[in-house]
Amino acid sequence: MAEIYVADRLVSAGEELSVNQDAVRVVDGRIEAVGMASELVAADPEASVTRFAGYSIMPGLINSHVHLGGDCSKSSFATLCSGTPDEVQSLIRTNARSCLRAGCTSVRDLGDSGGYVARFRDSTDDADSVRPRVLSAGVPLTITDGHCWYLGGVADSAAEIRSAIDRAAGDVDLIKIMAGGGYVTSEGPTPFDAQYSTELLRVAVEHAAQYGLQVAAHAHGTEPIVRCIEAGVSTIEHCGWRSGPGKRDQNEDAVRQMARQGTAAGDTTPAVWRDIAKYVTTPDYKFGSQLTWMAESDVEILIGTDSGVPGTEFDQFKLSMELYEELGFTRGKIIDMLTRRAARSLGIGHETGDLCAGLAADLLVVSGNPLDNLDALHRPHRVIVKGVAYSQDDLVSI
Repeated sequence: MAEIYVADRLVSAGEELSVNQDAVRVVDGRIEAVGMASELVAADPEASVTRFAGYSIMPGLINSHVHLGGDCSKSSFATLCSGTPDEVQSLIRTNARSCLRAGCTSVRDLGDSGGYVARFRDSTDDADSVRPRVLSAGVPLTITDGHCWYLGGVADSAAEIRSAIDRAAGDVDLIKIMAGGGYVTSEGPTPFDAQYSTELLRVAVEHAAQYGLQVAAHAHGTEPIVRCIEAGVSTIEHCGWRSGPGKRDQNEDAVRQMARQGTAAGDTTPAVWRDIAKYVTTPDYKFGSQLTWMAESDVEILIGTDSGVPGTEFDQFKLSMELYEELGFTRGKIIDMLTRRAARSLGIGHETGDLCAGLAADLLVVSGNPLDNLDALHRPHRVIVKGVAYSQDDLVSI
């Protein structure tokens, strides 16, 4: 049976649709039609009709950078690497539901171990069915003793990189490579150091492309970022443009090349970004200003939270959005970045991210008008994934 959802307004691509469009008809988990409620009901009088007075309907949000196997503690991957399968599965299941509570109907998981996230993505177990759409990168590639080496993805040479991609290709949705060091591997290279040469990064990009896979590269520092751009990766995660602690190094030529070739910047702003900003903001640098700079250079920005690593959360996505509003991005732009534009950059625009007939029914029903106040996006009234609707109580009680 068809479901028709009616609200005060529809919001798509960061804009309110015309007053003649206030309803969405869903059949078998997909959007069959978008239009005027009276016409959709007249065309299908047997449909179930649910009206949400005072609410808006919009596409579900996309969190472009999470780690479903992380527990947000200082030893965030301890359970993933040494827990029992049941413990890991329970952790991933809990985190996925928290993503749904935040309105995220799609998430891109950028690194786990042992193939847990891919198995969760594909599980037919009823307990695992309450989940967002999941894109899994599997085990990230890294160098010996490099960033997150303990996840099991060490690949030092071109042959080892190709072999690792060959092994992963049948299970993953993309490839993740640690182009630079990071913060959660204290003994390895610093976040400002490069781990792979441009040539080896290009090997990863070209070999992944043979399987139709994008490459997401972890890079905080300017040197690894520039190498990633030259190698042609699809997204650069963190993308902080720094050459050392407190040292911003924004390369104008590189960012223009980044925009020309369509490499997106995967931002990772956790809910606690205001606390972080207190320690890194200086008279010469405003926290997040590199995001404005990249946007002004026409670089596509993907909003993520890095949820799962220390000090992050899965169900506070709206707090991360506040950084963009503070930086001067309009609410419409932010919503578009979190839906349609993210879907296109991640290669799933044919499936989700918009209110269009034929797409999956990944929808939110939110109080008021999110174009007036982003608070509407916190704890949506209904979260609908592939046509299955959940209330906040549903997601807590399951």
